[in-house]
Amino acid sequence: MKAVLFSKKPFNFTALGSQGILLVLIVGLLLTVLIALMQGSVQLNANEVWQSLLHTGDPTHQIIIWELRLPRIIAALIVGAALGLSGALLQGMLRNGLAEPYLLGVSAGAGLVAIILITLGIWQTWVPLASWLGAVVAACVVYSLGHTPTGVSVERLILGGVAVSFLLFAIQTVFLLFAEDGQVQAALIWLTGSLNGRGWGEIIMVMPYLSVALFAGCLLGRSLNILTLGDEIAVSLGISLGRSRLYITIVATLLTAGAVSVAGLIGFVGLLIPNGVRLLVGSDYRWVLPLSALGGAWMLTFADLLARIGPVELPVGAVTAILGAPLFITLLHRQGKHSAHH
Repeated sequence: MKAVLFSKKPFNFTALGSQGILLVLIVGLLLTVLIALMQGSVQLNANEVWQSLLHTGDPTHQIIIWELRLPRIIAALIVGAALGLSGALLQGMLRNGLAEPYLLGVSAGAGLVAIILITLGIWQTWVPLASWLGAVVAACVVYSLGHTPTGVSVERLILGGVAVSFLLFAIQTVFLLFAEDGQVQAALIWLTGSLNGRGWGEIIMVMPYLSVALFAGCLLGRSLNILTLGDEIAVSLGISLGRSRLYITIVATLLTAGAVSVAGLIGFVGLLIPNGVRLLVGSDYRWVLPLSALGGAWMLTFADLLARIGPVELPVGAVTAILGAPLFITLLHRQGKHSAHH
């Protein structure tokens, strides 16, 4: 027992198994949510948070919890889960660990519509809904470019996403060049990604279809397991490549569009989390998909907590990039060492 306690070897999370990782993520997420409810310009203890959740105690604390912190935390949970699951779906479908939720031009379409509304000063209250529509339209264009008479071509889908994204980002730049300083700042905050000021209105807008998309996405594990075996094997097992990829693309698009419409462009969550989950539990997508959703929810909630701890609140997208880049480099290094040993 003593040798185990004082062993210098790092703890091996992979030994926990899928169920153990699930338990660790749930406990970590609950602790992070509790700390996020307690932290802020007004510090609250756990008892005050509990009383406020039950609509008892100090009325001011109730307003802080129910109108400011709780909707922001719920927004972080659903946006993070959507990005994590979307990244896992696309990485499995494309059989590429570098695929991420914004690959299909979703971010570019949402960003262009949002920038147009912000810089022209029109209908700014409709930015979430309009950006969602822009994301869906851009994804449809990319999907049409990737479609062939025999089904969806992975290579054409990726190339179409890159081409459409570059075009739409270029148009965004033109609008920003002619915008006023205040509008440019508002647009950049949206492009960087932020949960500041998110309330029940945004949550109510996206919760119905995001809930359905999250549930549907987690059910695609068996199809992804077969798709990762290769096209020929998948067809021999009775899987329709075109139909399966269409379903996965639709679900991933709805997840990413919903996330972008609420929080703007937040990077690294959909790229890093699925890679980390596969490193811990293997490539069984029946586990990878739900764990990626849970891991994405935890990462974004934690990043948002860090973003508002200091005297000046940072865009949560900047925090995820600061956290995600070193972690992703570490993952690549570990995978490289693993490949070298095999």
